[in-house]
Amino acid sequence: MSSSSSSSGVGFCGLLTIVFIVLKLIKVIDWNWFWVLSPILIPIGIVAIVIFIFLGLCVAFKKNKE
Repeated sequence: MSSSSSSSGVGFCGLLTIVFIVLKLIKVIDWNWFWVLSPILIPIGIVAIVIFIFLGLCVAFKKNKE
């Protein structure tokens, strides 16, 4: 018998988003919804930065070979 353990839970950014939404709905903070939902954009931004770095390195290595 093989058992696989996978952990699928709410990460830090998801938890932070939930906290901000709750604070906004109970009127503790008076932020724009963009800022309340901004922790969702953190992983997207990290992925975009990694892709741009990878593409930049690919272009640099391609130029270096020529």
